[in-house]
Amino acid sequence: MEGAGSFGAGRAGGAFDPIAFVKQPQTILRILSWIFAIVVFGSIVNEGYINSGSERLHCIFNKNNDACNYGITIGVIAFFASIFFFALDIYFPQISSVKDRKKAVLLEMAFSGFWTFLWFVGFCFLANQWQRTSPKELPLNQGADAARAAIAFSFFSIIIWAGLTVRAVQKYLLGTDMTLFTTDHLDGNPTIQPYPTGSGMETTETYQSPPFTENLQTSPKGYQVPTY
Repeated sequence: MEGAGSFGAGRAGGAFDPIAFVKQPQTILRILSWIFAIVVFGSIVNEGYINSGSERLHCIFNKNNDACNYGITIGVIAFFASIFFFALDIYFPQISSVKDRKKAVLLEMAFSGFWTFLWFVGFCFLANQWQRTSPKELPLNQGADAARAAIAFSFFSIIIWAGLTVRAVQKYLLGTDMTLFTTDHLDGNPTIQPYPTGSGMETTETYQSPPFTENLQTSPKGYQVPTY
């Protein structure tokens, strides 16, 4: 997995590289999840309802409005969730607290896993209701392409969100590289640096006379050097 440090990201405050970010597998999966969500709920909203023989609109999935509502709901939520987590991916390396990074990864892992399950349920639900839909209920095969697109991209979304779940689990298992973070990143309190000692600078200067020196300039009073 790319990157080193806490939960797959490097030291906080590093420069953001947009090219490297876009090339990451997680970013590609995030963009695909956003596109697939648009296809699913957009297909149902635009062509998922017909009024065959009445003024009232019916869902093309066996006239079961719950199927259309379910597809639209999980698609719209997945659309906004993809945007949110995309922004979180950009901001994630700037998070200095290891605890906050852990919370973000846990949130992503839980949501991605849960939405993988919901996409699976949605795919089974839409496919089952479409199989039960009679051709007589769709004059001129109206809305058939939209229904097939919603079912197909619901299946693709299962794969994409499962991949995002795996990436989140990998980031969580990476854990924390404690060598890249100081203690103030862990508890939020700045570390008080002690006054440096042993730097070679003395605060109090003491004067000592050089050893074994005598004042040879003057002789004691009254003393004369003997001559031989």
